[in-house]
Amino acid sequence: MAAKQNVRSMTEEQEASLYERLGGHAGILKLIHPFYADVRQHAVLGPIFNSHIQNWPEHLEKIASFWALQAGGEPSYRGGFAGAHLKLGLEPEHFQHWLGLWELNSRRQLASREAEEMIAIAQRLGGRLQMVTQAYK
Repeated sequence: MAAKQNVRSMTEEQEASLYERLGGHAGILKLIHPFYADVRQHAVLGPIFNSHIQNWPEHLEKIASFWALQAGGEPSYRGGFAGAHLKLGLEPEHFQHWLGLWELNSRRQLASREAEEMIAIAQRLGGRLQMVTQAYK
């Protein structure tokens, strides 16, 4: 009987979305909070984020909704992902720093499989966002 339960658990885990495997919205917040704590203190990224974000709790909820959508969760994100970044004057180095912190925090906070998936999503999004922001300079 235990073998059948193990097989069923493995099958359910394979079928679960990344969002579910992260622990839903609460699981995403467990990654987002320490990540943005690092961002806010970062020598290069901190000044940009701190000068543009006035309400951090609200921003973190919005970002958690964004990542929930990216991970296969609820589609409650209502924001302009690319548009919000266009007037920040971002350079390639900003993306490198951001992705480095994302990778570090993903590996610290998440199981290996989920960390790799979140890192891959961030790299894809970062690449697209970098192309958009550079095109509008």
